[in-house]
Amino acid sequence: MIKNNKMKPIHLIPLSFLAVIIIGAVLLTMPFSSANGEWTDFVTALFTSTTSVCVTGLVVVDTFAHWSFFGQLIIVLLIQIGGLGVVTVGAIVMHLAKKKFTLGHRVLLEDSLNLDRRREVGSFIVRVVAGVFAVEEIGALIYAIEFIPRLGFFKGIWAAIFQSVSAFCNAGMDVVGPNSMIDFNDSPILMIVTMVLIIVGGIGFVVWYDIIDGIREGIKKRFSVKTIVRRFSEHSKLVVLLTLSLILIGAAIFFFVEYDNPNTLGEMDLGDKILNSFFQSVTLRTAGFVSVPQDGLTDVSCVVGCILMFIGGSPVGTAGGVKTVTAFLFFLNAYSYVVGKPENVIFKKRVSEEGMRKASAIVFVNMSIALVMTLLVLLSGEIPLTDALYEVFSAIGTVGVSRGLTPNLNVFARLVIILTMYLGRVGPISMAIFFSKGNDTSNKIRHGEGNFYVG
Repeated sequence: MIKNNKMKPIHLIPLSFLAVIIIGAVLLTMPFSSANGEWTDFVTALFTSTTSVCVTGLVVVDTFAHWSFFGQLIIVLLIQIGGLGVVTVGAIVMHLAKKKFTLGHRVLLEDSLNLDRRREVGSFIVRVVAGVFAVEEIGALIYAIEFIPRLGFFKGIWAAIFQSVSAFCNAGMDVVGPNSMIDFNDSPILMIVTMVLIIVGGIGFVVWYDIIDGIREGIKKRFSVKTIVRRFSEHSKLVVLLTLSLILIGAAIFFFVEYDNPNTLGEMDLGDKILNSFFQSVTLRTAGFVSVPQDGLTDVSCVVGCILMFIGGSPVGTAGGVKTVTAFLFFLNAYSYVVGKPENVIFKKRVSEEGMRKASAIVFVNMSIALVMTLLVLLSGEIPLTDALYEVFSAIGTVGVSRGLTPNLNVFARLVIILTMYLGRVGPISMAIFFSKGNDTSNKIRHGEGNFYVG
């Protein structure tokens, strides 16, 4: 019997990201991509392409200074592709070319977007793309109002477009200067619109349309607000609850811990302290923009930051991390066992055993990779442990914040961070399955239960 060697979706997804990264790296090495018209070394180009496609935001050279307009255009296109997902972009091209989606295409899209089989993939993709461009356009218009007076007309327009795409895709890269949002940390408009774009991009496309459709139907049928909220899916309610909780908890911790720190919030008035505390909490959920120097943070804030970066945003969105729902299920499983609950229930809905196992596996694999990569970075030179942890958790969570370490990494450490960003974006579980031989379904015999002592 001839074996079917056709690649499965789980193989194509990481390979498609890798292909785009390599193409982007080659383009960025070219003289026309650099501001000085010279060739860029391949490791720097590869790092920049990876951080763009993986929507991370860690950079070894200044985006605004090193790259020409064409180089910046390549970067923003890579960010857009990475934010939407390579497979999703391919589906858009097919749709524009009026190509029909085969069953294989649909399975690939479902795996790429982590969708269940009940949702109509084609119409969902169209709605996602339309929504993404609409939100980015509104964001760019608001940014332009602030950037044009500060930077001039043409530079202001370009900076507004770049910033809007980068913020929505949770990339954290910009072309306004070397200090990210630090020079604008007293501008409520710029800070708030950035936070809104980050949250909207990271909350997940499924949640978008569940809420929009629910509100639209509720208004049409004159439901009460309570009824409208109750009719949202259990996934949407959980995502919104977790997102708001993490933002509030993170902001409160940063506010009280950094309140008197002269290197971060100490010199600000009360209003700016509150605003920047919320910004720090939001940006660490995989965005990468910073409004205060990260190397000035206390150790407590760094540890809290690593936790928020590890959790990341929500499923089926532009954010990275293990995702809010995954982290919640991981802790819920432990809690249910401790209190003796026979099953895991959220909003009166039982979580499947497969879902709980998947959440535990994702957290375990991500944490294992983070620890291994931290050790490798530490082995590359004399680097403080806090800086190394912050860098690696930022990379695997595709966040993009750094305590000033990124530009000073040697070639070996840069390659480690490149691999970490890639794994963080395509998902360690996807890579584990990619290299696996698949499940052996030929043997249905179950082994007898052993007696193992745990704890």
